Amino acid sequence: MRIVVKIGTSTLAHGTGHLNIRRVEQICKVLSDIKNSGHELILVSSGAIGMGVGKLGLRQRPTDMPTKQAAAAVGQCELMYTYDKLFAEYHHTVAQLLITKEDIACEARHINFSNTLNRLLELGALPILNENDTIATDEIVIGDNDTLAAIVAESVKADLLVLLSDIDGLYTADPHSDPEAKLIHRVHKIDEEIMALAGVSSTTLGTGGMVTKLRAAEICLRCGCDMVIANGCNPDLLYDILDGKQVGTYFSEK
Repeated sequence: MRIVVKIGTSTLAHGTGHLNIRRVEQICKVLSDIKNSGHELILVSSGAIGMGVGKLGLRQRPTDMPTKQAAAAVGQCELMYTYDKLFAEYHHTVAQLLITKEDIACEARHINFSNTLNRLLELGALPILNENDTIATDEIVIGDNDTLAAIVAESVKADLLVLLSDIDGLYTADPHSDPEAKLIHRVHKIDEEIMALAGVSSTTLGTGGMVTKLRAAEICLRCGCDMVIANGCNPDLLYDILDGKQVGTYFSEK
């Protein structure tokens, strides 16, 4: 299988913005094992701004563009250094690709982007993507890595997209405020009823929420790629997903 895995900031970092070392080490171990089993992997990783916030000692996520970009520049270095070090322990070579909306919207650049990704996979590398927050502006921003991950999955004709987040999946109501909320295990189409279940982001460091995940699911279902939303606090769930076990919320037209 060709699999895209997206990891959210809340999965990678503590609330302070500093790296959750134990979890990231486990994620890299599980992904390396999955790659060893013969699957092709692409990782879409958030966390640059969040980690930059922690490393720069900022009290909260910045709201002005120059400070966001400065935090991203600092955080992206630490993020890739960490991935390179951890994946190298399992003899995997990583490659960094930083993308802006223009790279997707411009047909020629999109083709080059897709060709590069496919060639990296052919060479056995593990591509790691993030939005290029250091140069993106409000006018050219993709906006969230859920959408970016779905665009990547569509571009490389992936079989599966897994969104690892801080929630178990899509619920019938907000599980943080409604004890009667139930996890929805299967979704076959994104309609108004499903979209109405989406809430807002519950974290201060991340930018996503259920709305962006459902929009990602729309992109995936349109191009024939299955998608799963699962809780990233236990990376071993990736094994269960690939074994076909009931984990999180599974989006598929079948």
